Parts: sequence; structure tokens; C-alpha cells
Amino acid sequence: MKRLIDILAASVGLLLSSPLLLLVATGCLLLQGGPVFFVQARPGMGGRIFHIWKFRTMRTGQGGDAVRLTAWGRFLRATTLDELPQLWNVLRGDMSLVGPRPLLVEYLPLYSPWQARRHEVRPGMTGWAQVKGRNALTWEQRFELDVWYVQNQSMRLDLQILLLTVGAVFSRRGVSQPGSATMEKFKGNE
Repeated sequence: MKRLIDILAASVGLLLSSPLLLLVATGCLLLQGGPVFFVQARPGMGGRIFHIWKFRTMRTGQGGDAVRLTAWGRFLRATTLDELPQLWNVLRGDMSLVGPRPLLVEYLPLYSPWQARRHEVRPGMTGWAQVKGRNALTWEQRFELDVWYVQNQSMRLDLQILLLTVGAVFSRRGVSQPGSATMEKFKGNE
């Protein structure tokens, strides 16, 4: 049932947001130059690698995230418009609307068996950790919330997360960690 809802919601979402997708893509091209999209390998369910699609928010080239993040990119991240292309990932079956956010492939060997449980479900465009603090959370808090979701997932919880996501997006809270453009890298369990 969840997969059917994902397909229907992603299809309708892509159709309804197509003018907005075109507007954001045009903004990316005019304000940052090409490429418009950022495509990166991420681990999905079972650790299977897929390519996540986002609107590009950083300049290409060298330097840290804070240096490369553009003003347009900051706006896209604050409003989460940079995530809209992931509806394509949901439609393809790489992702779900709700689930733990897909992290970097380089983190896979660093997870404890308990932390790796986040890969028992499809990653999501939004998730329990996103509505509870997003990137302002510590890695411990994020994994705790992700695994809790895996253990307690239900259609009712997914609906609750989707509703809470609307509030989180409009409040713009937790977009980045204090003093960082994004979130510090996960270094494993020390």
C-alpha cells in the first residue's frame, strides 16, 4: 500500500509542481550557471546504491560547503525546494515520501549494526529525524530517530510526519547545524 501511495503522490506532485520545477531550474541556470541538477550516489534500502537528484545549491569547484553555497542555494535549502527533484526518485522506487534521509555512501562501513537498521526501509524525502530537528540534530539523535521510525513505521505515522513536514518547512528550523552550511560529516562511533 505504501508503494502505491508513493507512486500516486510522486506522479501528482511532479505534475502539479512542474511550473515550479521549471522556475527553480531557470533560477539555478541564471544565478549559478550549469549544471542545474546535483546527482549523487546514495545508499537506499538494503544498502543498494541509487542516484539522488536535487537542484544544485553550490558552486562547482574546490572549497568547503560554506564557501561554495550560493545565496540562491541558501534560499533553495531553507525552503527545501532543492529537494523537489527527488519526487523522480520516489516514482522510480529508489525512495519513499517518508523514511530515513539517504546519507552518503562513504558512511556505510562506519555504521554499527543498530545504525544500519535505517536501511531496512526505503529512504525518504522526509522522515522522523527531519521533523524533529533536521540537520541541527547530532548524529546520535538522528540515528536514534531513524531506527525508531524503522521499528514503528505505519501509515498513520507517515501521515503525521508528512503533516509535521509542512510546519518544519515553513519554520525553516534545523536547515543547518549552528556554525555550518550543512551538517558535519559522520566519522563513525568513537
